[in-house]
Amino acid sequence: MFEKKNKRYFNVESTMIFDPSINKDEILTQVPAVPFVEHWKGLFPFNETFTKQIHDMADKCGYSNYMKEHLVYPPKGKLPALPKATPECDVWTAIFDAVSLVNPCFDVYQVATTCPLLYDVLGFPGSFEYLPAGANVYFNRTDVQKAINAPLQKWTECAEHPVFVDGKDNSEPSSFTVIPDVIEKSPRTIIAHGDLDYVLISNGTLLSIQNMTWGGAQGFSQEPSKPLFVPYHERGSLSTLSGAGVLGRHHTERKLTYVELYLTGHMGPQYNPSASYRILEYLLGRIDDLSK
Repeated sequence: MFEKKNKRYFNVESTMIFDPSINKDEILTQVPAVPFVEHWKGLFPFNETFTKQIHDMADKCGYSNYMKEHLVYPPKGKLPALPKATPECDVWTAIFDAVSLVNPCFDVYQVATTCPLLYDVLGFPGSFEYLPAGANVYFNRTDVQKAINAPLQKWTECAEHPVFVDGKDNSEPSSFTVIPDVIEKSPRTIIAHGDLDYVLISNGTLLSIQNMTWGGAQGFSQEPSKPLFVPYHERGSLSTLSGAGVLGRHHTERKLTYVELYLTGHMGPQYNPSASYRILEYLLGRIDDLSK
């Protein structure tokens, strides 16, 4: 849209992405996995033997030192590349497999989820597909497809066939070039992340930001620490309850805003609607400060 240089039809003023995949998996998932477990220790009640095992894996594979050296403010320099995780270094999967034994309803998208499995009209309530007996996926119903003028065909939440050529995405991560370019060309860019998301971890996003160069400098000079405040409001229907007060933290430098949402999983607006709406107001320029 920027390349069109057409302000009538493509006048992009702001951009927002939630819990994005903007770097290689090693940065987004492997490096921050063990610190994530330590932060949410009560949700990952591992025994001492396994806890030592994952710490040893993180140390041996260089993840522990990588976090210590590179998740700093301001950044020391460009982040060194990491090799693709071998089975011996796949600490993320080791953690997932272990916690799934303790909590078989573990939700990779929101790690505070426990059993029983919840009903989801899309048939995908957590880490795997599930429909109770007799239920149908909402968008796979013929009456629903007719009502919204959609093609009458099988609908699934995730594609059943590869979406990339030869089943592999060979493009560069967007944090390398695309996102810095977007930041510089528009007045406001927001990257938001839920702190309970394990499929993509917030510290991986922060590492990616610290590796980006935009506006004449690299990364943030300060760690995000300002409170994300949502005004107190009257509670309406019980079906629309949403929190108020300090619901996260944020930071802005050189037209990029990072927002971390507390008690929030991968799907930010689903898990924290009021904070997400507040961020939307900021995106649209209706408010100038996320702390007020």
